[in-house]
Amino acid sequence: MSLRINSNIPGMSALRSVQQTDAALAKTMNRLSTGMRINDAADDPAGLVFVENVRSHVKGIEAAIRNTQDAVNMAKTAEGALSEVARLLSGMRALAVHSANTAVVDGPTVQANQNEIRSALDSINRIAESTRFGNKQLLNGSAGTFASVTNANDVSVVDFNGTFNGNAVVNGPVTIDQTTAATRASISLGNTFASSTATVTTVGSFVINGYTFQSTGTETVESVVAKINEKSSQTGVQAQAVTSGGNTSIVLTQNTYGSQHQIQFFDPSNVLHTSGSASAAGVDAVFDVTVTTSAGAETVSFTGGRAPGDSGLMLSDGTGNRILLTEVGNATIAAPTEVGYVSAGSVRFQIGSDSDQSINYSLPNVIASRLGTGVVSGKSIENIDVTTAAGAQEAIQMIEAAISQLAQVRGNLGSFTKNFLESNVRSLEVQKENLTAAESYIRDANIAEEMTELTRLQILQQSGMAMLGQANQQPQNVLRLLQQ
Repeated sequence: MSLRINSNIPGMSALRSVQQTDAALAKTMNRLSTGMRINDAADDPAGLVFVENVRSHVKGIEAAIRNTQDAVNMAKTAEGALSEVARLLSGMRALAVHSANTAVVDGPTVQANQNEIRSALDSINRIAESTRFGNKQLLNGSAGTFASVTNANDVSVVDFNGTFNGNAVVNGPVTIDQTTAATRASISLGNTFASSTATVTTVGSFVINGYTFQSTGTETVESVVAKINEKSSQTGVQAQAVTSGGNTSIVLTQNTYGSQHQIQFFDPSNVLHTSGSASAAGVDAVFDVTVTTSAGAETVSFTGGRAPGDSGLMLSDGTGNRILLTEVGNATIAAPTEVGYVSAGSVRFQIGSDSDQSINYSLPNVIASRLGTGVVSGKSIENIDVTTAAGAQEAIQMIEAAISQLAQVRGNLGSFTKNFLESNVRSLEVQKENLTAAESYIRDANIAEEMTELTRLQILQQSGMAMLGQANQQPQNVLRLLQQ
């Protein structure tokens, strides 16, 4: 047995243990008081690095959720304004239809209708100019894409909504190249006559696209042609007397291009045709359209054949982008031809927590001069005049086109809101939940575990203090030895 008074080794050992227990106890109490397992970098250096990155990402996601909610609110603001424009257009169409009833309405009534239409147009322009979200104008074209025609001989309208082949449109030219030219349905009737003034002697009836014509047996070829052409607005078909090789026959031609515009001819009495019936359909136009997007120059096939009025061929890509091709362009374009230029504008939404997680969306331009274009050459609903019978008919056509155009725009905006923005909010909330759970697992304290550790350390502290007291009593034995 060794007894010393200068160095109390057992006391030093007991003191060190008590100090370690006190430090561990302080750390455990700190964790219990904050609820976090990591309170400083020394607690878990690697865990702290991961947690700080996760926490930063969670904060970014929270901001992205707020951004997306703001985008939803902006879209709803625009949709509310577009809904009111649609209501005004529906009222204008009713007025145009009323004005077209020239057998009943008189001059003052028509003028009153025109005044009301003009007031509605002023309201549409006001909505387009005044609809805002904060200080951002939404529907006057400043937040959208504007396309202009540079080759009026081949194209009369170029209209893009800001998205092409799924990518954002950027400033650049619009080039088209013909794959298939559109054609009208045409039937050459089999019966021939000596001349256009010869008499159609057969008595009977024939039917063109559901409309029945009567032949008296005393009419000339020219008069039969005129009779057919008088009902062209109902049948969609024009007739022409064609002379070839000394013989004259009648050729029926559909007014409009494309496969959906057909000719159904039925002639049981063989008045004009050698066989009882005939049918024909046109061919849709197919043109490759090249536009510059955020992904570079991209080419998409536009198809169509609908010809509003006599103004040309409406081609589209099915997503609202339109090109109104003239008949000259349909007949002559055989190589890539620049026909327009796109000036791209859009609103940009940051919808994720990273730098590359954003999207552009082009809001529509609903200024009256941009609606109902392509129906009557050089006109829009801005030029509506229902004070004449012809003007009322044009107005009906242009307003119908504007309603269809606006419906497409609203559908695109609604799809963007529902399938992208609202879906993005749900996705971000799931990400936030899972990342927060990962952060909590590493950073937050397990209270039950920490309470167990606290109890253990408190017992160790009491035991250590008791042993320290015992160790400090050992030098007293040396004093007793010296006293003896």
